[in-house]
Amino acid sequence: MTEPGDRRKRTWVRRCAVAAVVALFAIELYVGWPSLADALSHLRAPDPRWLAGALVAELAAMGMYARMQRSLLLSAGLRVPIYRHVALAYAAHSLSVTLPGGPAFSTRFNYQQMRRFGASPAVASWCIALSGILSAAALAAVSAVSALASHGTPPWYSLGGLAAVIVLITLGIRRLARRPATLEPMIRTTLGHLNRLRRRPADTGVDQVRGFVTQLTAARLTPGYGAAAATFAVLNWLIDAVCLWMCFRAVSPDPINATQLLLAFCAGYAAGTLTIIPGGLGIIDSALILGLVTGGVSTATAIATVVLYRLISFCFIIGIGWITWLVIRHRYRDAMAVTAAGPG
Repeated sequence: MTEPGDRRKRTWVRRCAVAAVVALFAIELYVGWPSLADALSHLRAPDPRWLAGALVAELAAMGMYARMQRSLLLSAGLRVPIYRHVALAYAAHSLSVTLPGGPAFSTRFNYQQMRRFGASPAVASWCIALSGILSAAALAAVSAVSALASHGTPPWYSLGGLAAVIVLITLGIRRLARRPATLEPMIRTTLGHLNRLRRRPADTGVDQVRGFVTQLTAARLTPGYGAAAATFAVLNWLIDAVCLWMCFRAVSPDPINATQLLLAFCAGYAAGTLTIIPGGLGIIDSALILGLVTGGVSTATAIATVVLYRLISFCFIIGIGWITWLVIRHRYRDAMAVTAAGPG
């Protein structure tokens, strides 16, 4: 049982913590108000041409991600209309960046939709895993090129590690696709140990795992489809960075170094991977602003640029994504109702 004194102490600590956060926020707002007010003045009348270009660029970036996943499914022999991949990209993205634990919901939704596309459980899992790795590797590659262009030191270890993971996964699946029986001894040995701990027969689950491995025979990533998927993954990030540049041009006529902007963009999204906050709110924004200021952009212009960019890349895209999710869900329910009703 909790003592009254302990309860009062915890209440006092919570109140002090809240008061400290409020005081810190008030001090930061007071100190940064001139820059914030200047940033708001930039946002009152952004250049509509550059603003329209930023919207188009962000839509194009989402399209590149959808085409990356489509290339992976095409390599497995599944031909699905591009509009369904685009719809999936928007809906899954919104689930990922807005819900607590969003990546788990997004992965589950991706898996369900790919199964409805006709992918087997193994192919759907392979496509989701490889698309995530490709996207991370593409961001690392863009960061490396940006660092080289600015005479910096690229993250060779991260880039090399991601490249090695992609190559090993691809080669491993290609080998399994040709000789799925080679895993039979390892499957039996591993499941034997697990089943012994679970006090079940030694061959429990062997047929299920064997069937899953056999399904991977359809996942044969050819060099052509692999190159296409990698290209689309890189274009996804580059066009997203173009959106950030257009947001800058919408609020400021001043020139900006493209390399510095790209480095700020990569740093922002790299920082966003280190937080569990939905959408990286606060983390990505701060890193983007800091990167732009470091590149010579005034604080007010950097704040205005990032606010406008996040309104497009976060709020606008999420709005489209949730509408898309509702449409997909509605159509699936209608299809299930027709199936349940049967002919006539």
